[in-house]
Amino acid sequence: MSLNTNVQSLQKAAPLRSRTGKRVYDSVSELIADPENPTPMIRVSDRYNPSPGFEVYVKLERNNPFGSIKDRTALYLLNGIQLKEGQVLAEPTAGNTGIALAALANAQGTPIELALPDGTPEEKKALLRFLGAGLLEVEDELCPLFPTEGARGVVKSMVESAAYNGKYVIPNQYENELNVEAHYRTTGPEIWNQTEGDIDYFFAAFGTCGTITGVARYLKERNPEVKIIGVEPASRAHRLSGIKKISNLPAEHQPKILDYSLIDEIVEVEDSDAYSAGIRLARQDGIMVGPTTGALLHAAAIIGASNTGTAVVISPDDATKYISAYAEWLDAEED
Repeated sequence: MSLNTNVQSLQKAAPLRSRTGKRVYDSVSELIADPENPTPMIRVSDRYNPSPGFEVYVKLERNNPFGSIKDRTALYLLNGIQLKEGQVLAEPTAGNTGIALAALANAQGTPIELALPDGTPEEKKALLRFLGAGLLEVEDELCPLFPTEGARGVVKSMVESAAYNGKYVIPNQYENELNVEAHYRTTGPEIWNQTEGDIDYFFAAFGTCGTITGVARYLKERNPEVKIIGVEPASRAHRLSGIKKISNLPAEHQPKILDYSLIDEIVEVEDSDAYSAGIRLARQDGIMVGPTTGALLHAAAIIGASNTGTAVVISPDDATKYISAYAEWLDAEED
């Protein structure tokens, strides 16, 4: 399916909304954000952000129906696939993409099996079981060096094995350009519209790299001076689900859909700083975000200490999927 055909199918997805303007829908997929129905942005208070002249806005992707920015990606990926009878979707995931794919697959009656690292937060595993997805938990780092390792390697073998005779079809969020397209056509335009073009910095984590590439491409086309800041963990041994360390990777292991030419700066963040930032935002502003958002906020504080302007931070999901992980940091506070 071509990208143009894919976009046309998306535009036809909400007949009731386009016909009546009322918030009545035929499918849960129609709740996924787009420029006509964007996720909200909220300004971080001066109590949290002490840098004068550097305003920070958080874009709350938890407002998507399945709770994360990956809802956008999953919709585009599935609209780009036509399954034959008897075929099954299979995808490696750190959780959020799997949750969105499973929910959308359920909505269209499609079977799905997912491979995920055993270090995936328990809340995400529970949500995937709740959705009835077939789960394969794999001994895997959250930040594997080789693309053929762990969860990705398991799904690759399922898809390519002659024994399964083409049973499994992979959307492949890590290499599929529709991942980038989703954010170029939705997330990027939303941010531009919501800031009325008044944006100087955009912060996103490196994961599959669909978000940062798609948004950066859109924003740079409108204003080449917008600075794109990529955020990664300080080491490969980390506890930030869905975020990857990409610095110093050999070319064959670099994210396939990341356009490095769009990245202006990379900031490394320690786990402790990411979790602390997330906890502090909840306590000072009442905004409950996951530790990846905490990492981005910490990076924004570093950049904001010596710069002025308006920054937008993507908040991929919220705190509810990481309460058990946060609890460990809270327990350490009390010791």
